Amino acid sequence: MKIAILGGDGFVGWPTVLHLSQAGHEIHIIDNLSRRWIDTELGVQSLTPMDSIQERCRIWKEVSGEKLHFHLLDLANEYERLKGWLIDHKPDAIIHFAEQRAAPYSMKTDRHKVYTVNNNVNATHNLLAAVVEAGIDPHIVHLGTMGVYGYSSVGAAIPEGYLDVEIENLAGETKGLEILYPTRPGSVYHMTKSLDQILFQFYAQNDGLRITDLHQGIVWGTHTDQTRRHEQLINRFDYDGDYGTVLNRFLIQAAINYPLTVHGTGGQTRAFIHIQDSVRCIELALSDAPKSGERVKIFNQMTETHRVRDLAQMISRLTGADIANLPNPRKEAAENDLIVKNDQFLALGLNPVTLEQGLLSEVVDVAKKYAHRIDRSRVPAVSAWTRDIASRVNHDPEGKRLKSVS
Repeated sequence: MKIAILGGDGFVGWPTVLHLSQAGHEIHIIDNLSRRWIDTELGVQSLTPMDSIQERCRIWKEVSGEKLHFHLLDLANEYERLKGWLIDHKPDAIIHFAEQRAAPYSMKTDRHKVYTVNNNVNATHNLLAAVVEAGIDPHIVHLGTMGVYGYSSVGAAIPEGYLDVEIENLAGETKGLEILYPTRPGSVYHMTKSLDQILFQFYAQNDGLRITDLHQGIVWGTHTDQTRRHEQLINRFDYDGDYGTVLNRFLIQAAINYPLTVHGTGGQTRAFIHIQDSVRCIELALSDAPKSGERVKIFNQMTETHRVRDLAQMISRLTGADIANLPNPRKEAAENDLIVKNDQFLALGLNPVTLEQGLLSEVVDVAKKYAHRIDRSRVPAVSAWTRDIASRVNHDPEGKRLKSVS
């Protein structure tokens, strides 16, 4: 297939590009490189050194023989260029990663909230409107998040997108109804993914667009089979308090002898997936496209759930790292359960990668190799959800700041 990968320079986008290119597809990367500009804004860099997207594409051609096509385009602000590109290239499938992906970044300031909504919602809507106007029929696969569901639990498993409910009509009769599972976003970022769902629902029913929405868990790990093929193909790896995912952050903290920062009780249960499984799930979703006129197909893209404190204890036992319990910068329940159905991917043949010691050790080894690139002052998570919470955030988990003597 000819596949357009929007946001193909990103954390999940880049390994997906390589995976699908190796599978024989013609890959077109569309990206505005905004994630690289955010690195500059925050004054922090990927733990792993990243070449330019053009150089990465050159190296992939060298090692694989497959050409990658890169197009610099801002989906949220260049609608006419996007529409023109779709008319000219007519992709068979479009994978949409092109959204600001970090909940803490989306909550830093009002400016970051506005940017996240403008970028994410406009990018999604511009894509859907442009596909309709271009008169093409690609399978659109969107990378969403488990966070649209919220993290509270009533003791029942979260279904894959839809909930069967019963309501009583005016005649007193009980009628069945299928609805989108009610969203309870925990940040502005998660809210934009919830809004995406409504946009998808409308364009599927109104214009017959064929859409798959992947509600993904937290991604961990560094390498896929393709990124291992050359050092310059290595994926980006975020460790900072805004973009670093919790398990990867724990592994990096352990590698540099930094306390594992557990916020609140650590009783938050999260869904996880290894980066290799993430790209495999996207490939499986591509092969299982809905037909025009069908409802949006929704998968829960995760393989296991863990409490944060249990993860910290696991890494502590593996590496000997200390654990620091800090005030939580997020506004969320101190404890929650999370029971998730992921039957569809298992039925399509996914053989999940779990938190095996070898893969955890691999991340620690990568962190040690590039430890000289880590700015320890960027490790703490300090973006607070409210002004009140901000006053309690710990900016110095190591206790190294100079203290006045009274």
